[in-house]
Parts: sequence; C-alpha cells; structure tokens
Amino acid sequence: MSQNEIRQSGPLTGKNLATRSLVAKPLVSKPLVAKPLVSKERFGKVAVLMGGDSEERDISLKSGQAALEALQRKDVDAFGLDLRFKHTDQAGSICQQINAEKFDTAFIALHGRGGEDGVIQGVLEAQGIPYSGCGVASSAIAMDKLRTKLLWSGSGLPTPPYELVKATDVLAEKALLEKIEQITQTLGFPVMVKPAHEGSSIGMNKADTTDELQQALVTAVRYDNEILVEKWIVGEEYTGAVLDDQAMSLIRLETSRDFYDYQAKYLSDDTIYHCPCGLDKDLERQYQSLVLEAFRRVGAKGWGRVDFMCDEQGNPWLIEINTVPGLTDHSLVPMAAKNDGIEFDELIYRILQTAIT
Repeated sequence: MSQNEIRQSGPLTGKNLATRSLVAKPLVSKPLVAKPLVSKERFGKVAVLMGGDSEERDISLKSGQAALEALQRKDVDAFGLDLRFKHTDQAGSICQQINAEKFDTAFIALHGRGGEDGVIQGVLEAQGIPYSGCGVASSAIAMDKLRTKLLWSGSGLPTPPYELVKATDVLAEKALLEKIEQITQTLGFPVMVKPAHEGSSIGMNKADTTDELQQALVTAVRYDNEILVEKWIVGEEYTGAVLDDQAMSLIRLETSRDFYDYQAKYLSDDTIYHCPCGLDKDLERQYQSLVLEAFRRVGAKGWGRVDFMCDEQGNPWLIEINTVPGLTDHSLVPMAAKNDGIEFDELIYRILQTAIT
C-alpha cells in the first residue's frame, strides 16, 4: 500500500463497517459487564506514579492525587510518588527514584512523554513491578500520532487524510513555503495542525489560511520535530472510553471553541458533555465497536480512550488514542464510567486491577 493510499483511507459508514472490519470479534459492542473485583491484598503496597516532566505535569499531579485518594478510600495501601524523568543530582535517575521506594504494584497516572510513551512501562518491567494499563510497545505507538495513523490506515480503519511536516521543513523558509503549497493542494482548508508526540491538545491549532498554517507550524515545532497536518472534519466530536477490553458509553463533546483544546478540556466551564451521547443505540454500539477495534489495533489493553469525529454524513473518523487519560474533575473516562454505573472509586480500583489481571 502506498503512502498516498494510506493517507486517503476512507470512512467506515454504518453500511460498510462490517464488510471492512478486519477483527474477528463481534462488530456490535455488548453492554459493559463489570469484572469481579480482586482482593486489595493482592496489590500489596501501591505507588501512584504522577508528575513527570511533560507539558502535562500539572494535570498528572491532579489525576494522581485523585487516584491516590480513591484507592485510600478503598483501604488500599497506597502512596503518591512524584517522578522526574530528567536526571538531576537532587532527583537522581528514574531508576533510582523507583528503587528508593519499596512497593509491589504501580498505578500509572503520568500523562505525556515519559508516562504514556513506554518509558516508565519499560522501567517497571525491568524491575519486575506490575503496572496499570498498556504495555511498552502499545504505549509507544499510541503516543506517536503518526505511527498510530499509519497502523489504523493499514488496517483499513478510517482516519483523516494528512501531511507530515518535519522540523527541518519549518525552520527553512523555502522548504516551509513549498510544504504549505503542497498542503494547500492536497488537503485544502481548514486543517488541524498538531505535534505528533504531545497530548492534551498541547501545541494544536486550527488553520483556515496559509498565514494561519504557517503560524500554527511555527507553534507546533516548539513541541515536536514531527508535525501532523490533518484535513479538518466538520461534524460532531466523540470520545469512547475502554475498560477491561470493553467499550463504555460514548460521550459527545460540545465546546464554544474551535475544537476540544486544552482550555476546553481543563479550564473552561462552558464545555458541554453529552452522556448518554444521544445516538441511536444500534449506531452507538457500532461506533463502540470501532473504538474497540482501534484500541486493539495498537495492542492496547486495560484501559484508555479513543477520540473520533463524525462528519456531516455520519461517517466516523479516528483521531487519536490515549493510554493514560486524565482523571480530574473535567475528565471523560470517569463520566462514562458513572453513566455505566461505576462510581469514581470503583473505577480507579478497576484500573489498578488491570496491573494484575
């Protein structure tokens, strides 16, 4: 399959979702069935890993504290561990920080680089410590928006057409202008510009003109050496949470901003979350099935979240996957869980349980 064919992978509609699926499991998602809870003694001492050095540090600290308090309310022997991935004389290496504390199981509440990209997962595996959520490979793939899109497209799953821009293209004026001209010809406007390895919509901007595209690329290159420019999808924005390889209730997002950006996610009080999402049940289950397929395709397990758009014709387009979603008072996975009858403390306990099941 050529690069152009990969980029132009089309949508899955309700009619052709079944014929284009490559997964042997049932297409229509089943209602969430909660797995039995294991005894808290099986976890031993639990470290809730939080903080880190990424642009999402502040959110991680909030997620980690919320998870820690929930586990303690469940009488789990848990404590918080604020990690730093950048080696300093004060903090030491990441391995030294892990070895300085004695614990049996890790709850990962680290967002962004270091926490979601396979780094902390690899450190814990090397130490023989079980941890919540996805493994090394799937974490690394999911954090990389470009490789995730290539994998999805190669599997016949729908994701918006795009162009890849390298930092060298942005930093050289002639190359930048040539790239902008290419994007204008292949994608048109508007487009979404995003760093390939950041989360929480950091460094992302919508561009409606060549001037806005140039500025968006200059902004994105501050965060990453690889930048994705995606065709803008006009329609509704949805997110699908996954827990124990089961799809949870979909959430439809409504914001007054151009898209569900950092401000809308964590700071704005006028973002509206529709859960139930308002879709016909059969259609919602088809979209849930797509969420599960997208989740499995990157090798993800345990828990996570898949974001997608539905265009004006009702076609779903996969946007990205999050392997350690937020757990703050604005976060989406707890909302979906509550709609499915799982309160926050039980949700956190079940996420911890993914470390040993």
